[in-house]
Amino acid sequence: MSSVDYARVYLHDPARYDAMVSAEDVDGALPALLAELAPGLRGGRALELGVGTGRITRMLLRAGATVRGCEYAAPMLAVAHERLRAEGFPDASIDLSVGDAYAADFGDDWADLAIAGWVFGHALSWHPDDWEDRITRALTTMRRALKPGGRLVVIETLGTGCTEPAPSPKLAVYQQWLESTWGLRRHVLRTDYGYASVEEAAEGMGFFFGEAMVEKVRAHGWSRVPECTGVWVG
Repeated sequence: MSSVDYARVYLHDPARYDAMVSAEDVDGALPALLAELAPGLRGGRALELGVGTGRITRMLLRAGATVRGCEYAAPMLAVAHERLRAEGFPDASIDLSVGDAYAADFGDDWADLAIAGWVFGHALSWHPDDWEDRITRALTTMRRALKPGGRLVVIETLGTGCTEPAPSPKLAVYQQWLESTWGLRRHVLRTDYGYASVEEAAEGMGFFFGEAMVEKVRAHGWSRVPECTGVWVG
């Protein structure tokens, strides 16, 4: 398991984090699945909890949605806004603010899609005593915001450097909980990271996944690093 302090990365190294996640999903599997799950996004509205540096936000905007959301780490949100401005998305399509995904309230019956990408899994380590309560509050907020027929989507890793799903035991418990308690249906995708060289891959991912990942990338000679991703839909 990596000893990297993820919270510190989010607060102090958001640009490097954004570069890393921008290298993920070289085949575009995730936007293709979102288009299939929520075909009415053009002209629709989306709620996003845990915006991060805006990777999912940009997917939603490219699909033609307006996006409202929150992110707890102000430096991450600053990078998101910078990327959104650079791509020329209109301000009228975006309403993003600093906020806690576990304490947010976005009202009722307005969103066509409510999504949280790689957000709730951190609660297992950061809030081990009450992760279920926190995630329950967030999922309840998401469901309340949905219009009848809207889609709830949760995205989590199923293993970095893995060619088949292999979540950690803690993540596996949480992910099964999404299915058994919330009735969400799992889709499994390959969202590999793509780099120009093995050394670029090792450097680009090592700061976030630790030295063990650096060694693994070099040992396998990976410029394309395998990643399995789960998408839970309800």
